[in-house]
Amino acid sequence: MTRPESPIDEPTGRFAYDGLERIFHEKARLGIMTSLVTHSRGLVFGDLKDLCQLTDGNLSRHLQILHEAGFVEIWKGFHKKRPQTLCRVTEEGRRRFQEYINVLETVVQDALKAASAPAAGPKSAEGWSPV
Repeated sequence: MTRPESPIDEPTGRFAYDGLERIFHEKARLGIMTSLVTHSRGLVFGDLKDLCQLTDGNLSRHLQILHEAGFVEIWKGFHKKRPQTLCRVTEEGRRRFQEYINVLETVVQDALKAASAPAAGPKSAEGWSPV
């Protein structure tokens, strides 16, 4: 069985998207970063947990990964004699997340363009049969 030929006008690896950083591409971390970017002063742990609909442990683990990468800073303090954790995006985190979003916009545009192209007819898979 031979592979169908790829269109001549598409370079190899056209849809590889190098800028899609795996650290941001996970659903929970995408939500965390989006929440923190939109709240420049930061968010306390409980508010961030509610916004992202995560458990304490899940949020803690994702924050740890983002913190180790230098994208999030974590501050400990007290409010009315109760311990509080404040999470904020770093400048590096903001810059890298913006780059990620720019690449993601390219992915969406390419997908929309491909989806709106006319569908290939039955003859385009000559020698192949549906399973």
